[in-house]
Amino acid sequence: MREQGARPSWQLVEVTGPSMAPTLLHGDWLLIQKISSGAELVREGDVVVLKHPLQQDLLIVKRAVERREGGWWVLGDNTFVENDSREFGTVPDDMVLARARGRFRPPRELQRSVAGVASWAASCVRPLRPDRSLSRRLRAR
Repeated sequence: MREQGARPSWQLVEVTGPSMAPTLLHGDWLLIQKISSGAELVREGDVVVLKHPLQQDLLIVKRAVERREGGWWVLGDNTFVENDSREFGTVPDDMVLARARGRFRPPRELQRSVAGVASWAASCVRPLRPDRSLSRRLRAR
């Protein structure tokens, strides 16, 4: 439980791998809010950072889909990647480390036109909200 009056800790982290596509792409940056208890700030649909249950030195990004006995059922948004709760089951609360609050997508290539820069600028920063998924069917890595 967070101490009374303690401020949440914020950090920028880079996304690697395809498991959260199309929501998050390889090379995207996430603004995450560290949490002291996995159940404290997490809601169904949130994008979270957690320790991989089978390889605890590896941090992964998944969507918290459902609260179950013993923790969270997490899935990636990419239906073709199954490195999620379908493989390792429910994730205990203490393995959920942070909640993603926003996404920054760096330009993939040099923008050569004003229209290209404007298009990138309009989409490069997005909040991550539970109700803002392109798909109700979720997976992640």
